[in-house]
This record gives sequence, C-alpha cells and structure tokens, in this order.
Amino acid sequence: IIEQMMDGYFETDIAGKFTFVNDAECRNLGYSREELIGRDSRLFSDRKPSKELYLAFIQVYKTGEPVQAYDFEIFKKDGTKAFHEISLSLIRDREGNPTGFRGIARDVTERKAMEEAIRQSEERYRTIIEDMEEWYFETDLAGNILFFNDILARGLGYSHEKLTGENFRTFVRQEDIQTVYKTFHQVYETGEPTMNFPYALARPDGTITFTEFSIFPRRDQEGTIMGFRGVGRDITERKRSEERIEYLATHDTLTNLPNRLMFNQLLNHALQGAQRYERQLAVFFIDLDRFKIINDTLGHDAGDQLLQEIAIRLKQTLRAMDVIARLGGDEFVILIEEVSDLSQVTTVAHNVLSAVIKPMSIMDQECRVTASIGISIYPKDGEDEQSLMKNADIAMYFAKEEGKNNYQFYSKDIKAQSIERLLIETNLRQALKLDELSLHYQAKLDFKTNAITGVEALLRWQNPSLGSVTPLQLIPIAEETGLIVPIGRWVLKTACSQNVAWQREGLPPVCMAVNLSLRQLTDEGLIEDIKTALEDSGMAPELLELEITESMVMHNPARMIKVLSKIKEMGVRLAIDDFGTGYSSLAQIKYFPIDTIKVDRSFIRNIPDDSEDKAIAEAIIAMGKTLSLTVVAEGVETQEQMDFLEERACDQMQGFYFSKPIVPEEFADLLRTHTASQQE
Repeated sequence: IIEQMMDGYFETDIAGKFTFVNDAECRNLGYSREELIGRDSRLFSDRKPSKELYLAFIQVYKTGEPVQAYDFEIFKKDGTKAFHEISLSLIRDREGNPTGFRGIARDVTERKAMEEAIRQSEERYRTIIEDMEEWYFETDLAGNILFFNDILARGLGYSHEKLTGENFRTFVRQEDIQTVYKTFHQVYETGEPTMNFPYALARPDGTITFTEFSIFPRRDQEGTIMGFRGVGRDITERKRSEERIEYLATHDTLTNLPNRLMFNQLLNHALQGAQRYERQLAVFFIDLDRFKIINDTLGHDAGDQLLQEIAIRLKQTLRAMDVIARLGGDEFVILIEEVSDLSQVTTVAHNVLSAVIKPMSIMDQECRVTASIGISIYPKDGEDEQSLMKNADIAMYFAKEEGKNNYQFYSKDIKAQSIERLLIETNLRQALKLDELSLHYQAKLDFKTNAITGVEALLRWQNPSLGSVTPLQLIPIAEETGLIVPIGRWVLKTACSQNVAWQREGLPPVCMAVNLSLRQLTDEGLIEDIKTALEDSGMAPELLELEITESMVMHNPARMIKVLSKIKEMGVRLAIDDFGTGYSSLAQIKYFPIDTIKVDRSFIRNIPDDSEDKAIAEAIIAMGKTLSLTVVAEGVETQEQMDFLEERACDQMQGFYFSKPIVPEEFADLLRTHTASQQE
C-alpha cells in the first residue's frame, strides 16, 4: 500500500535520519532509496526551513501530537526548488517509547506557484487601485462598503476605520437617495453597468462633493451578482466651472440681472403658462435716453455706475414675480405676467419712467437720464418670444420718435415696418427664379498651420427695386413664409458645386460651411437635399460642414439628435454657430454629434478690453477642448483679438481681419495666393 501511494512516505529515527522511504518520496527528492537511507532529513533545505523542520520534529516529540499539513521548502538532487506539504507523527515501540518519526510528504510546488501568482496578481491589483486617480469602492448587495482606495477615503473625508462597513447611502443627500437606489437596483436587475452617473456626496463637515461614478455588478465564481463596484472621480471643480460658464452665459455681471439668454428662457416659460391658462403678459423694451452723452463725457466707469443704479431702481419698481434683464449697453427688458387689463401695464410704465428720471450723483456730478419704452402684449402683438421682442423694440423706436421719456404700445398700424416686410416677402418669392440670389465666401484660417482650411457660404440678395437686402431682413421672412427651404436647397447645391469647381482649378480642397435654419432642420426632405447636393456636385461629404445654432438644437433635443445623427452617418460635419448665446450647457452639448463650435462674434468684439467677454471666450474654448471639438472664433477684426485667441489654443478664426465675405472669383484668388505664399 505504501509503495502504491501517490504521496511520499518516510520514516526516520529519533535523530531525523531516514530509515525508510517509498518510491514516491524518492521521486519527490530526486534521490534513490540507497542515497536517502541514513541521511539527515534536514539536509534538503536552507538553514531557515531546516530549522523550522527541526522545531516541528521537536514539537511532535515533546507533545506526542502529530503535525498536520506543514509546508516545507526543499531542494531536490538536481538543485531545483520544490515545496512539500508534510504531516509528521511519532513512532513508538511496544512500551510506548518514542523510537522515531513517520511522515507523509505531498509535492505542492504547483499549488504554491499558483498561490504566489494569485498573491502577486492581488498585489498588482491593490497597487493599481491605490495608485489610480479615480475613486474606487466595492460593496455588498446592501451597499455596505467592503473595499475602497485611499483617494476615495480622502475625497469623502473619512478614515479607513470609519469608512469600512459604512453603507454607501450614508454619503448621499437625502433628496438623492431614491435616485441612487434606483441606479444600483437597475445594475442588479439588468447586470449591465451604469456609466458616468452624477452623485452629490456629503462629507462629515457638511460640505458637498460632486462626483461622477460608473457602477458595475460584482459577481462570484458562478456569475451570481454578490455586490457592486464603482469607479468615479471628483468633478466638483468641473461642476463649478460649468456653473460659472452658465452664470456668465445667463447673467449680466455688471448689474447681476439676467441677460438676453436667460430672459428669453423665462419669457418662453411664461408664454407656455399664459397659453395654458389663457392669460395676457407684457414685454417692455427700455432704452435709456442720453446715456451715451454721460458715458462719453464722464467715462465708462461713470456709465457703469449709472447702469447699476438704474438696475436697482427698476427692480425696486417691480413686483417680485416680474422679471427685469439687461440686454446690453443701455437696453433693458421687463416681463410682466398675469396682466388683467392694460391699466396695469400703463401704471408700471409710468413707475418706470418716474424711477429712471430721478437725478443721481455720479463722480460728484448730478446726472439725469430718461427712458423710452416700447410695449408688446401677448397674445395680441405676438405669440412667441421673437415676435414680442421684435414688436416691443419697434414700439420703443416710436417712443423715441415721439420725443423720448415716454412709452408706446406696439400697434399694427405701424405701417412702415409692415410695408417693408411685405415688399421683401413679395420680391423674395421671385428671387430664385430671377437669379437674384448669390453666395459670398468668407475664409477660415487655421491658427496652427496658417492655412485656409475652410470657408463659409453667406447668402446675398440684390433686388432691382429694394437694392441690397441684408440677411437680417430676409432670413426671418424666409423662415416665416417657408421660402427658406427652397432657398436653403439652392444654397447647398451652389456651395457644393462651387467647392468642386475650385478643386478642378487645382486649388486645395477646403471644408465648405453652410448655415441651416430651424425650418430646414425640421423639414422632412433635408436629408435627401443634402444627398442630392453631394451627389450632383461630386463633393466629398467630409468637406461639407452644416452650421446650426444652439437654440435650434434645443428646440426639440430628442428629435434634433435623430436628424443630426442621420447627417453624421453621411460623413458630413456639424457645427454649433453663435455658441454662447443659446440654451445649451456642457451637460447637454456633449450628447449632440457635433464636430465644431463657433464662438459668437459678440464675445470676440470687445476682446481684449472686456474682461467678461474674455472669460466667456476662454471658457468656451476650454470646454471645446474638453469635448475634443474644433473651436472657431467668428468676427475677428484686430491683431489683438487674433493673438488672444491663438494664445488660448483656439483652432480657427474668421473675420474681416483676414478676409471679409467675397465673391467666388476673389476667394479663388485669395486661396491660390495664400497657398503659394505658404509654400514659399
């Protein structure tokens, strides 16, 4: 039986010298039986293991109790190292006196190698977890924390002792607990991770740390979910940056009033309520009279103080529920909700005029300004934000014509505006047929290569009777009448054909940017129009970039994402035009399949003098870089602006400083000359 055992078997005398070994033990040690008999069993290991084995023999001898599964390192005859698991017991004679030892030795070298590999793997795992910049934790199914790295403990402000065994919900704000529970439950139910979920976690001192975690299921060997693991990061600074960008984008830093963007949002929200409950509301457009004189005479600091004082007075004049905003310069707007009759509106108008005209002391000078107010009423004067703002603006100019320091309600009897609009609409319907439309092209310059890498197609209309009609005049009417769809189709076709024509002249290919309107973006035939323009011209899809505005994509985000995704699938690039003036934020914009953001010219115009515009431009460029987008600055008109943008790693610029919009032939010459100068 002993000889047939797989494990080694040996017997020794009291001194530890072998008196018997089976074949398996010979194989374990690599020696013959003859070589082993009479040899000290401790001679097959280094000093430390040898001493440990000696102590094991002594323990068995003294106690008479066997030693089970003792791991022992040995060296075989050929010098290779092996590990044996040895069980020792005492041999007694008939009188019960110890006469030697017997043992069973099992070769566990492979097991030891596996254990060492596992130990090293776990050590590497722990090292990676502890050295990583991300927060890491593991929990059981109840959310009790079982393991975490140091950076998570530091981030939450807890000691290791306090954090171990703590439930994850301890750190979640009360109002967020249900949402967090649903997130973990979803991972448990689906077995799929939840990526980049935002958590606001409370520290012991009461401060809030904003984090972003991906939650994964933690499984046992059978694949059963036994808990969760999370990988996240502290996004508090990013959150503050986003809030700062949001604030800069929605507030006027001089007066701390809402700006145009926020006012438009509030007005749109008020319009929804007014429509739902069939109420009236009023929009006041206020322009300060004589402000320019004071600003030019006493300086910009005096002008700023005056605007701040006017803002305070206007707020004090209004109810808490009313909204006042500064559009820019000396223009303010007011929103009055729940208007029951016009006498309520006239009372507010009189109060505003009285508040503005009161004298004020600025730089030891008594100053006095007045206000011209235009008023439009929903739904009589318009049912959307754009119409109400436009009509209040028109009425304000009538107030100025009436001698200033007064208010005027918008009236449809204001004929000049109506007549001009009618003439534009009538002639616009024939403009395509009569070949009156044309495109001018404005170059985009790459800061890194100094090459012209892109061009924007801009619509122009020259009418025999109206003369040159600006895009600001014709686009809104084209939108309203639906004429923008056939006009936009023509622009696409013409721009693509022109780009290919330049290439046939031997000019380098450039990316052609074409503006899309909201009406086009919601038109069911848009995708087919784009395909047709590309196929008919033969232009590569990646050389076409379609520009849309922020407010357009936020018009109906779910629908817009579908449309934009279809356009992207064609290989066409997408850009957000006039960025910073619309509704989007970092959290929203990252979900849209765009390639480029264009910093609106309103933020470039006053660089480097205006610190607020500089801050906004820097924030937008940084945000674009974070999202790996191409950033283009519009309206660059000075070397200082160009230097500022280049230093901030803006990618491209366009503006009068490099080239104004020009006819196709002039652009071809510009591209040819500029390319040649670079090669020299």
